[in-house]
Amino acid sequence: MAAQSSKPTPVNIDNLPNHTLRQVQNNAFQVGERSVYRLHYGVVDAGLATITVNQSEKKFGGRDCYHIVGEGYSIGSFDWFFKVRDKYESYVDKQAIVPLRFKRNCDEGGYLVNQDYYFFQHKRAFKNRKGEGYSAPANLQDMVSAVFYARTMDFSSAKEGDIFTIPTLVDDEIYKLKMKYVGKETVKVDAGTFNCLRFVPIVQKGRIFKKQDDLSVWVTDDAHHLPILAKAKIQVGSVKMELKEFSGVDLSSVKK
Repeated sequence: MAAQSSKPTPVNIDNLPNHTLRQVQNNAFQVGERSVYRLHYGVVDAGLATITVNQSEKKFGGRDCYHIVGEGYSIGSFDWFFKVRDKYESYVDKQAIVPLRFKRNCDEGGYLVNQDYYFFQHKRAFKNRKGEGYSAPANLQDMVSAVFYARTMDFSSAKEGDIFTIPTLVDDEIYKLKMKYVGKETVKVDAGTFNCLRFVPIVQKGRIFKKQDDLSVWVTDDAHHLPILAKAKIQVGSVKMELKEFSGVDLSSVKK
């Protein structure tokens, strides 16, 4: 079972009916949170990534938002032959935990990606940077907001093998991203040792991954569900991302 995707349908957003946005209880993250991750490619320190949660100065439709920024860059010898400069920005509605705008500006070895989406969650639609309108399922996420929405989910009753699905927009396609709960584990990373929950995102094999379960993610076993570690086996080796440092979030109940 791989992540299923579909092309969205072009629409005139002005003609769509209005819908009431949901309300999500968020005890997982808040303004001021900052986490830094170290990226390893095999045995090589390849890069660093920083994720910050800010108060958005912008409002969309009068609604308050988080401005979540993720930045990544290559370091050391890896930077000499494959320079990476990535920036992701998601403006996330504080009550519904859905994106209202998403920006992606990436330079990965000279391969450039520039995206800018506006989400009209009350219309169940979005527009791309060209201004083209498309229909969307309720509570559609972007690549960043999907992670933060997943952090708000209640896994206290999860059983091994349970699968959770989040509709997410990735490169103009809508994916039903699925993650399978594996169980509880203790994980040691640069930032310390933590009690964690392990998930296996179900990915499409044959492109980057050899098997559907070649990617594992560990998050803290508390209300914050902060990502601690990610490991991936890819066609040409392995990649690991581990938490290096953090602030603005209390992990004392799960840090050993």
